[in-house]
Amino acid sequence: MSFLGFGKVCTVDLTHDAGDAQPMVSVKNEQGTAHEHLPLFSTGQTIVGKVHVAPIPGKKFEHRGVRVELIGQIERYGDRSVVDFLASTRDLEPPGELSAPKSLGFEFKHVEMQHESYHGINVRLRYFLRVVVSRSYASGVAQEFKFWVQNPVPAVPEMNNSIRMEVGIEDCLHIEFEYARAKYSLKDVVVGKIYFLLVKIKIKHMELEIRRRESTEGGASAHNESETIAKYEVMDGAPVRGESIPVRLFLSPYDLTPTYKNVNNRFSVKYYLNLVLVDEWDRRYFKQQEITLYRAIQ
Repeated sequence: MSFLGFGKVCTVDLTHDAGDAQPMVSVKNEQGTAHEHLPLFSTGQTIVGKVHVAPIPGKKFEHRGVRVELIGQIERYGDRSVVDFLASTRDLEPPGELSAPKSLGFEFKHVEMQHESYHGINVRLRYFLRVVVSRSYASGVAQEFKFWVQNPVPAVPEMNNSIRMEVGIEDCLHIEFEYARAKYSLKDVVVGKIYFLLVKIKIKHMELEIRRRESTEGGASAHNESETIAKYEVMDGAPVRGESIPVRLFLSPYDLTPTYKNVNNRFSVKYYLNLVLVDEWDRRYFKQQEITLYRAIQ
């Protein structure tokens, strides 16, 4: 896979040695307005490729060296803070003169990329290769080439108990709901049941939501943001006492990530199943339960 970047005095191009065999992933861009296709890696992999540098046709180009940097970075939008949690450099070419196109190989062996890539509401975690062509008398040429990191886990978590909870309004409503598990893979199915033990108010609608809560850490810049990722209609109409409503919610159609806990002391991402009931007066009743999501090896 190749990328193209432009400078005033030279062009910079980067290719991965895997070529067409390089796994790719489609992700939303940083503005959330479109999708882009990025090379996909996971922790422990070796990143190998070539940097191609070419002067503008008919011109020579003097430089102070060519290097490639592998960067892992967390940026918080609220305070505009940026932290590099991963930084590695390879020097590719000593100072000299470039009069013809040149290809320079690089290799980052067994890179530890423990955090997954993430683009959220108030924070993003990203990885990129930066090619820098230095100059002594003017600004150099620098070009970034993004890639994406996902880290599947090999097995289902050992402890994965069912969830059983009750919600109610005294002498009016008593509901018991049960979900088969508390931890799910991103391609899993949430299976459960909702039992109506007491119904003295008219419920006209009930739905199950998946909610994502993003929390950025750090004093005055700490911020929590919740968004509804999915809505699943459980029931349309009035239930009666003793009725049992099945739940079967497929997770794969939705834009979900694993649960992230205190990533580099900068942010966390949690998921919740939110049961919503609406009565005939459009009053809404909620009951929320946290679940854990993980990325399983396919």
